[in-house]
Amino acid sequence: MKPAAPTSPTSPTLLALGAIALWGTLATLGVSLSHVPPFLLTGLALMVGSLVALPLSGFQLRLWRVPLPTLALGIYGLFGFHFLLFVALRHAPPVQANLVNYLWPLFMVVLAPVFLEGLTLRLGHWLGALLGFAGAAVAILGGADVAIQGAPIAWGWSWGYVPALGSAFIWASYSLLTKLVPAFPTAAIGGFALVSGLLSLLCHGLMEPSASLTLQDGLLILAMGLGPMGAAFFLWDRALKVGDARQIGLLSYLTPLASTVLLIVVSGRALTWPISLAGVLIIGGAWLGSDKKQA
Repeated sequence: MKPAAPTSPTSPTLLALGAIALWGTLATLGVSLSHVPPFLLTGLALMVGSLVALPLSGFQLRLWRVPLPTLALGIYGLFGFHFLLFVALRHAPPVQANLVNYLWPLFMVVLAPVFLEGLTLRLGHWLGALLGFAGAAVAILGGADVAIQGAPIAWGWSWGYVPALGSAFIWASYSLLTKLVPAFPTAAIGGFALVSGLLSLLCHGLMEPSASLTLQDGLLILAMGLGPMGAAFFLWDRALKVGDARQIGLLSYLTPLASTVLLIVVSGRALTWPISLAGVLIIGGAWLGSDKKQA
């Protein structure tokens, strides 16, 4: 008999939405920091993000200690995801690479029964996942002119789509595998972020030119580290610990929608019908997949 899920005073849906809201700010912050080499930016942000774990652990670093396989899983998720994503963005058109990367919520839903015992997929889950991905595609392509300043979207094969697909698989599988390893405190994510940040800085030293940062850069990196590259990971981990991975995966399609809407608002542009359509598709997909009768 499958053990009951642990209870939590906070709804897993609210925890997941908190992470998604923070991830929605990542593109806007990234645009403001586009002049900073990506591995340097990721390394510094993850180092800052690891500090979020200190108050969570009551400043007891012993809570960061986990078995080596669990630490390896955390590095696989946080570092592996960003490493392959940056490789993809360097070798494929950024809008299309980002769209391929957003297959990870679909992977999460589809792979949940493969990784997690006792879960099955019903028709509503399949329809919800496909509607969600369609909504993500509409959101990304509909807001592409904001992100790439009017550059035309040219479709065609690029080998950079392969690492984009790999990054999607890594984040989906990492999210599911955290439910299989021995239980670890959410504060241990700080250790994952710290080691992943150090590896990113090593990649910067080996692969990127040096860069000087301004005070404004430092403040924006601090915001990125405390929010989408910090607190979001902790909220996400807690949501997965207490929630249904299939439903959380469907909710994740709100991330590109939130990201695109914020970019449009910050740039002073009006919301367009593709963004409204994306919202309807994503919310409709999440509703289809959240039907309790399918559990």
